[in-house]
Amino acid sequence: MIRSLTGARPVVDLRAFGNRNFLIGCILSFITGVGIFSTIFLTPLFLGYIRGYSAWQTGTAIASTGVASLVGVPVYILLARKFDTRWLMMAGMACFGLGIWSFTFVTHDWGAAELLVPQILRGFPQVFVVAPAVTLGLGSLTPERLKYASGLFNMMRNLGGAIGIAVCATILNDRTNLHFLRLAEHLNAGNTAMQEMLHKVSAHFSALNGGDLIHGQAAALKQLWSLTWREAQVQTYADAFLVIAVCFAIATVMVPLLRKVAPPQAPSADAH
Repeated sequence: MIRSLTGARPVVDLRAFGNRNFLIGCILSFITGVGIFSTIFLTPLFLGYIRGYSAWQTGTAIASTGVASLVGVPVYILLARKFDTRWLMMAGMACFGLGIWSFTFVTHDWGAAELLVPQILRGFPQVFVVAPAVTLGLGSLTPERLKYASGLFNMMRNLGGAIGIAVCATILNDRTNLHFLRLAEHLNAGNTAMQEMLHKVSAHFSALNGGDLIHGQAAALKQLWSLTWREAQVQTYADAFLVIAVCFAIATVMVPLLRKVAPPQAPSADAH
């Protein structure tokens, strides 16, 4: 830390954080990493564990994100020639956040059709949030400082992804139990719908086991537990997506704090 703040040629130039554009750009890059990597982590898990999708089915269901990202690249290039990249970035952050927020309405029967629009809203603006962050965050630094600060800047997006995945995994681990207990509070003798469901399922399994009521009741309770656990998991996934959406809401209102910078004459080899 001392050498990074005082050395003439530090491995990591922490003094670059004194530049407002660089600091805000790093924060926005960090949040972008949270959004991109965490959703890549959460969506296949949801499709695999909740819907029981195979690897092929999961890949097919989330392919729309990649297609939307590819479509967004030429659109961004065209708009960047005519509009301030800060406003393009702000629109991209808002669109990305809206796509993540729409995931909070997830239910256990969501598949490729239900995920299509949220994934397009998430995939299309990716270039809108990544490219301007590089231009605005690094564009205000001098060439001498740029080569030292660019590594730190690029690390922020990956760091955001790593921390975002860790936080989402913690949410899935902790909140599932909480939601399960809250749902279980309503599964009592006064719940007529539950009692009817248990009676039907118990009778079905009892018939399959030659009229064994004990095994039928046990099987019915096991199925009730499975359904409750599944719904608790679905609510937990919604919680994780909500946390990411809040991060992007914060990022959206931070974008106007960036100063406009002139585009570089040639892209830096360190800025990627």
